[in-house]
Amino acid sequence: MKYIKLLQIALLLTVLCCKSNQPDVVKIDKKPNVLFILVDDLGYHDLGVTGSDFYETPNVDKLATEGVMFTNGYAASRVCSPSRASIMTGKFTARHGITDWIGAKAGEEWRIRNRHDKMLPANYVMQLPNEDVTIAEAFKEHGYITFFAGKWHLGGKGSYPEDHGFDINIAGIDAGSPRGGFFSPWSNPKLKNKEKGENLTMRLANETADFITKHKDSAFFAYLSFYAVHAPVQTTQQKWAKYRNKADSMGIAETGYEMERVLPIRRIQDNPVYGGLVESMDDAVGVVLKALKDNGLDENTIVVFTSDNGGVASGDNYATSNLPLRGGKGYQWEGGIKEPFFVKVPWLNYIKSTEVPVVSTDLYPTLLDLANLPLKNEQHLDGVSLKPLLEGSQKEINRPLFWHYPHYGNQGGEPSSIIQKNGWKLIHYWEDGREELFKLPSEEKDNENVISQYSDIANNLKNELLTWLKEVNAAYPITDTEFNATKRKQYLQNMVNKKLPNLEAQRLEMLSPDFKPNDDWWGSQVYKD
Repeated sequence: MKYIKLLQIALLLTVLCCKSNQPDVVKIDKKPNVLFILVDDLGYHDLGVTGSDFYETPNVDKLATEGVMFTNGYAASRVCSPSRASIMTGKFTARHGITDWIGAKAGEEWRIRNRHDKMLPANYVMQLPNEDVTIAEAFKEHGYITFFAGKWHLGGKGSYPEDHGFDINIAGIDAGSPRGGFFSPWSNPKLKNKEKGENLTMRLANETADFITKHKDSAFFAYLSFYAVHAPVQTTQQKWAKYRNKADSMGIAETGYEMERVLPIRRIQDNPVYGGLVESMDDAVGVVLKALKDNGLDENTIVVFTSDNGGVASGDNYATSNLPLRGGKGYQWEGGIKEPFFVKVPWLNYIKSTEVPVVSTDLYPTLLDLANLPLKNEQHLDGVSLKPLLEGSQKEINRPLFWHYPHYGNQGGEPSSIIQKNGWKLIHYWEDGREELFKLPSEEKDNENVISQYSDIANNLKNELLTWLKEVNAAYPITDTEFNATKRKQYLQNMVNKKLPNLEAQRLEMLSPDFKPNDDWWGSQVYKD
């Protein structure tokens, strides 16, 4: 009996010894949380960490350096609703059918805009399809509490966040901009007014921070979708003064705009009101990240930060410049789709940045994979998991990326479709069937169209693009039989002769020491923080 007991002890020690020689395994007692931060209309160069000398964004800059910066990260569309639908579904815009911002005129109704364009924009899906399993629903299936705060713009009643997998919805409605502006009282049935003059961006951050604190012992998927930095561009007098003085110290240029193909476009970052709006967004990000740390969740929370499209340089506002990238929101060039794109996974520390092209459809499978949840390959058809890349894999992600926008942008963009593959980007224009071919990556505004030198590459890309569009049953614009070339010419002349000088005057007025938008700076002066 004594011999048997000694043998059992020896066997136990052998097992323990063998176990001690195995690699350490980090045991996570709790599922990782996810905090997804989406900024509306934030341009690639609207952050200090991505090259701005004018805007100050210390909180976002710190987040970027703590995680992985995807220096060739893209939004799935040049405008908001399509891009947001792609994040929710993991599908490119031509596949899910929301190809323009919901509410934009299409078909013959486009003529109401009096732009006298050659084509009538395609019709499009007007709400997030119910048959799609959203990223929120995917996390909810596995016991996550799901939270949404901010801009939705993916359908009206019956297609709100709570109809697509979010347990809690704060301020998410059909609107694409903050009704009533960025200072209370606002008009939002999903967000009560508390204090007159309260800042909307900070309110959304505080709501998110409260959610994090309340659910710190549960696994959560929190989606903070700021209305900022979308128009109306508003800030406080204090922040305006800070950026007005900064612009003055940097030297105020005599002119701030130039003509693009259709509309004037901003070429200098010196808008002091927009500078304040950007900083307010950064302040709000700081509040939410602090809530993670204060609740001991910062080491167990995946954080994503990105934007839905490029910065608004012309059209519905003239807030920022995306140079050296060409264009901006609504445009087919890099300024319209290239975005800040950061992912922080606290337990991974392999790479700090990568030039591998990625797109916002990739975030659906990536976040599931990082949370060790099963992928939904039948749903996120146009996304791939970036987990291997985040873990340091050197394997190339070799696949084409597609963009489809059969519409005219409010900002001057043209109906076109794009394929990007193996370092090449081809743009196909629907008005006349022409193409442009660019070699990427490109940081140059006047990046050369090299289609004449590489016609074989262009033809191959064009065929692949058109074949894919046909496979996904894409919708297309059609020729407007009532097109009037004389009226179109007059419209374009007005942009040069009237719009451009008016914009220059408005810019200088905003930079003048005595600028005052109204008596109480959009209501901000009455709020007691």
